[in-house]
Amino acid sequence: MIVTRIFLVDDHAMVREGLRAVFAANGHDVVGEAADVPAAMEGIVRLAPGIVLLDLGLEGRSGLDLLARLQQRGVTARVVVLTMSSQPRHVAEAWRLGAAGYVLKGSHTSTVLQAIDTAQRGGRFLDPALKALNGDLVGGFAAEDRLSSLSLREREVMLLVVNGRSSAAIGAQLSLSSKTVDTYRSRLMLKLDVPDLAALVRYAVREGLIETAIE
Repeated sequence: MIVTRIFLVDDHAMVREGLRAVFAANGHDVVGEAADVPAAMEGIVRLAPGIVLLDLGLEGRSGLDLLARLQQRGVTARVVVLTMSSQPRHVAEAWRLGAAGYVLKGSHTSTVLQAIDTAQRGGRFLDPALKALNGDLVGGFAAEDRLSSLSLREREVMLLVVNGRSSAAIGAQLSLSSKTVDTYRSRLMLKLDVPDLAALVRYAVREGLIETAIE
């Protein structure tokens, strides 16, 4: 068994606690953890783990955005997604962004450990429960997914918009002008073929980017 340094990214403290216990019992070292994208990014860059175990449903953001940031930054840690989502589009997007593994949270702990070991050895691991999604199928979904056409900045703006943030507030957070934010919003809505904010929120809910629609 390969002992590796693991960083946990999940917004549920009980899940992280359980994973720490599993990995400790199997000789692995959890070097850090985070509940959101900014804290995870800082911790991963600072601690340089070998493996990042990443949930997709984080506080106000998608774990896919962290995966995209890590890829853009050239971080060498291998990322294994551990999520409730079995949606092919999520598997496809994770694969496109370089994930080394995709495991469902309902799977046995042995499956998670196998994914970690496979990723550490340089391979890629797909949960057996998703065996129908072979390599060709996953690639096909990635090619057809409109979400994959968005740039990292457009994804950031979209997630802030659908969570009810104003252009001024988004601009302040991302160091952009309100006009630039509006330009990003118009561009991403055109790419996603949604006519208005309500349709954009529905799209985000359908894709699993947010859990509930904004009233």
